[in-house]
Amino acid sequence: MKNFFKCNLIIEKNLHLEIFIYCYFIINFFYYNLISVIFIKGTNLINIKNTIKNSLLNPIKHFKLKYLPLLMVYFAYGASGISGVAETFWVKEELHLSAAALISLGVWLSIPWTIKMVFGQLVDSVPILGSQRRVYVYIGAGFIAAGTVLLIGLAGNHDWAKFSSKDNVYIIASFLTVIGFVLQDVVADTMSTEVVDRNQPQEKVEEELAYVQILGRLAISLAGVMVAGLSGWLAQVLPYETVFEIALIIPLISIIGVTVVKLDIAKPSPINCKILCGGLLFAVFVVLMGYAEYQDWHNKILKIFFKHSQDIIFVVSLAIISYMLSIVLKEIDEVKRKFIIKTAIVIFIYRAMPSVGPGLQWWEIDVLHFDKAFFGTLAQIGAVLSILGMWLFSDFIAKKPAHYTLLWLTIITTILFLPIIGLYYGIPQALGLSPRTVAIIDTAVESPFAQLSMIPLLTLIAIYAPEGKRATWFALMASLMNLALTAGGILTKYLNEIFVVSREVVENGKVIVPQDYSNLGVLMIIVTVLNVTVPTVTIYYLMIRKSSRIN
Repeated sequence: MKNFFKCNLIIEKNLHLEIFIYCYFIINFFYYNLISVIFIKGTNLINIKNTIKNSLLNPIKHFKLKYLPLLMVYFAYGASGISGVAETFWVKEELHLSAAALISLGVWLSIPWTIKMVFGQLVDSVPILGSQRRVYVYIGAGFIAAGTVLLIGLAGNHDWAKFSSKDNVYIIASFLTVIGFVLQDVVADTMSTEVVDRNQPQEKVEEELAYVQILGRLAISLAGVMVAGLSGWLAQVLPYETVFEIALIIPLISIIGVTVVKLDIAKPSPINCKILCGGLLFAVFVVLMGYAEYQDWHNKILKIFFKHSQDIIFVVSLAIISYMLSIVLKEIDEVKRKFIIKTAIVIFIYRAMPSVGPGLQWWEIDVLHFDKAFFGTLAQIGAVLSILGMWLFSDFIAKKPAHYTLLWLTIITTILFLPIIGLYYGIPQALGLSPRTVAIIDTAVESPFAQLSMIPLLTLIAIYAPEGKRATWFALMASLMNLALTAGGILTKYLNEIFVVSREVVENGKVIVPQDYSNLGVLMIIVTVLNVTVPTVTIYYLMIRKSSRIN
């Protein structure tokens, strides 16, 4: 142990060597423990080998050609960040949009995602040229390509892109791209419920649906990791116009699957005016509230009202989406309906838990002196190991109930956050461990569990998606779970208003806001307690207690 700490002190200044050494220690620890288990329980050697083999091969074994169309759509969405860095720098250098204008644009660009149920209704009920899937993927690709072509025209200063100001053309391009991605996402989500043969034992159906969702998340994550470093390199060495031209490969990737693989023909269902019209009215409401929040209101009542517009939007959104879901759920039998509602509540609560907020990163930068390169290293480690986690735990997730998966995720993620709290109180430092070492190991251990919580939800949605209304159903449930994240953001905001954490803000050589991290420790402890107790109590009360009584 003394040599371990001594080694840590020697290599502390060499980040890449440090990562290598600690990965070496971790691998050796598991290797020698595994060898010990094998020698002690030699009869289990074959079982261990089979378990490892199955964990590695299961996602591959469960892949089928008919999954390709939806996986290519997901992959294209994950790879869409290939031009992200170039776009960020180009906007900063070429456009005149203020911070307020960009925030306002963000509100507008969130609208298509907010009204996914409208797109779901179209995909469910309005065939185009006899197709309810392939044509919509093509249309989505057309929107994405049109938005990208406009960016090419702007970056290349072409005359055909000067039909309005650069700012306006950029807004149009952004809106076209978002609509394209939302439309394709709705179609891919719908196909994920249709590609599995329902004429087989229910247990087999549920397992296959779970693997479809796992493969979908893997496609998005793999694409994201592949372009993460590439996007920065392209922006560094190539003109912006060329980078945007390369980005045209994204809509092309998205249509490959639906072009080469024959899709099953879905039966259209009648348009539900309550959902379609309600979704459009809901979009208008969100736009008006989002716009009003950034206006300078002289009336005190209106000023107070719109100050809490985010909270109001959340409450109204939750009521509307819950009502729309109740319409769709009417056609499901009572036992299944109650199970879906309970499971949805559990997942909603799990995703609605608050985080510490930006204060934690501020403290890591100011006090622990983590730099950009180190944060980038942590992000890359997290992204790669997140994929590894989904891959290795795929069989476990596919065969366990959603509440079971969420329960052990709650416990594990809570335990893994404790070292970060320990850093604040200097415990690892007292043991001779550097903060960077703790951060690397904690990220390496925690990351495999990062993306797992969504898979049980997506599987549940796919299992109970009613025929003819699968696009609408998936869109509504996705909107509900996005609302859970909004709830978590609101809770985080209020906790940060109670336990104030501030970084130093200097303006014209004067300190406007002093640095104060004195509340950070208490804030982290409260967030940790909430994150472990509330989901655990909810899971026990809704899912475990009743089943225990029945047994």
